[in-house]
Amino acid sequence: MNYLAHSYLTFTDGQIVGQFLEDFIKNRDRFSFPKGIQDGITLHRAIDTFTDSHPAIHEAKKVFAPLVRLYAGAFVDVSMDYFVANDLSLHSLAEWKAHSLRVYRVLNSHEEWLPENFKKMLVKMEHDDWLYNYREDWGIKFSIQNVLNKAKYLEKDIPVFEAFLNNKKILQECYDDFFPDLIAHTKEINALLQLEN
Repeated sequence: MNYLAHSYLTFTDGQIVGQFLEDFIKNRDRFSFPKGIQDGITLHRAIDTFTDSHPAIHEAKKVFAPLVRLYAGAFVDVSMDYFVANDLSLHSLAEWKAHSLRVYRVLNSHEEWLPENFKKMLVKMEHDDWLYNYREDWGIKFSIQNVLNKAKYLEKDIPVFEAFLNNKKILQECYDDFFPDLIAHTKEINALLQLEN
């Protein structure tokens, strides 16, 4: 899952911070954070593990695999944020906007825990309101290009965005089969985390 899904699947401010930090820290450093942030890191990992094993995600990867092979999962993650952002059964548009603003506010209020490379990205994320704008085709196109730019072994002009556009219906069906299961799983993981507190 990508940034919006991870931020939606949280239950506390600390978990928001941890969910975002997971991709920016070394494993050995995870225990240097407050318990609430550690819970977010744990939640992030549980989400990724569940996502990677879900049959609907395996189907979604087939959309991108002919173009990007082992990188297909990264593009599925980005694509799923489009469907999360447009899922009005989760939030209205006004609520998604409020959610995005809250996430930026929470992250900025925990600046002391954020590594420098994440702080730089957060400035761009907030300025261009990535979280809210994942609902737009251009927002996903921007994110897909970001993944292509960072991928060491991929050409930068592979038509991944075109594959997304041409397979929206299939990807939507994968999302519909997958995301309710992920929500239920996340609630179970959070309940276990709360028992530890």
